[in-house]
Amino acid sequence: MTVKRVLGIDPGSRVMGWGVIEEVSGVAKLIDCGAIRATDKDFARRMGLIFKELNAIVQLHKPSVAAVENVFTAKNPASALKLGQARGVALAACAANDVEVFSYEPTKIKQTIVGGGRAAKEQVAFMVAQILGVKKPDWALDTSDALAAAVCHLNTSRYAKYL
Repeated sequence: MTVKRVLGIDPGSRVMGWGVIEEVSGVAKLIDCGAIRATDKDFARRMGLIFKELNAIVQLHKPSVAAVENVFTAKNPASALKLGQARGVALAACAANDVEVFSYEPTKIKQTIVGGGRAAKEQVAFMVAQILGVKKPDWALDTSDALAAAVCHLNTSRYAKYL
């Protein structure tokens, strides 16, 4: 029996969603999830907090791989830069723990989960809950985006072995 544990990450400089799922014999189940909320006004301190918390999550759950959403192109260059730096912190936390990282475009994740690359966050949240068998999810949309990245990786890796 092959068990695959995936950490999904939705990068953000103020809120970083994360979720750990496991696939056993083709069935995905939720292990844990949440959101890292960094509220300090100092950007470097926010990044430090995100690194520490994500590092602790990786050490606790020991994922075999991580699925991280790619940074989308934003209208505001300063926002895109901060988002990219937060994504870099997430990559560093994974690399520091020897966790292989796979990156996915937001449209690819939405396509995999909902069937359309322009789906609303609420649609993604609904479908992630259905896939993981969670009746009444009480997580943030950032968390459902992270879980969607993890599910996307499971689906993508399953099909990649046939290529």
